[in-house]
Amino acid sequence: MIRFSKYIWVYIILSSFVLIPGLYSLIVWGLRPSIDFTGGTLMELKFEKNMSAEEIQAIAKTQSIEFIEVIQNENNVYTMRLKPMPDSVVETFQQSLQKDAGKIEIIKKDTVGPTIGKELLYKTVVASVFVIFAILSYVAYAFKSVKYGIAAVASLVHDMLIMFSSFSLLGHFMGIEVDTLFVTAFLTTMSFSVHDTIIIFDRIREFRKKDARMKLTDISDVAMTETIGRSLVNSFTIIFMLLALVLMGGMTVRWFAVALLIGTVTGTYSSPFIATPVLLLLDTLEKKKNENR
Repeated sequence: MIRFSKYIWVYIILSSFVLIPGLYSLIVWGLRPSIDFTGGTLMELKFEKNMSAEEIQAIAKTQSIEFIEVIQNENNVYTMRLKPMPDSVVETFQQSLQKDAGKIEIIKKDTVGPTIGKELLYKTVVASVFVIFAILSYVAYAFKSVKYGIAAVASLVHDMLIMFSSFSLLGHFMGIEVDTLFVTAFLTTMSFSVHDTIIIFDRIREFRKKDARMKLTDISDVAMTETIGRSLVNSFTIIFMLLALVLMGGMTVRWFAVALLIGTVTGTYSSPFIATPVLLLLDTLEKKKNENR
């Protein structure tokens, strides 16, 4: 049996090492929303001739088109974000670009209205709150104790903060945006995070039924020792697949795979090293409260 409960301070330091700079980034810089949330047109075009971002913006001004940003990538590929406008205006702008840039290849073109963007953001927030409440209620009911539900949600919030703060840093330093695929990865991570937690909690419940006099710290150490190998094997099968997508997948799914990879790693870590210590803390506080009565 490994005495995991003796190293709670190590888990706090590890989590703080990741969370503190991430939360700073999240508070100061925030996330970089894609047009899925803000509304507008996103175009990724490949030009036959090289053009500067200033030249592209000058052509746009002649047609009263407002750019949010223009990014020049490699091989004459340009990523452009435009404010919401009719498709006919966007097509006219593309035709104007062809006069100076030569043949244009459309790699990607997405248009989202501002109303749809706000609705998507609202639904994302509602879905997240619903999932947290549902998990808290279900785990508390399944284990006949609210502290199990609170511990599961604590690890879930830990994983959510790491995902958001990671993409805040990626957005600030690399220009990575959060879109609908990020929301999908985020909600998937929420379910995966609780998966291993329930396995550990279920093993703790089994041991408590066998010997109610045994300390919860000893029970949790035994439960984590018996389940850690299974959790790691299960998680690494997913991690290897996601690494393959990150390294060899296309750009359209790369950052989706990165989000899932971050969520998988944090979910594997938080179940034994966040949820279980929180459960031990809540159990200690409950005992002290009962003793003072």
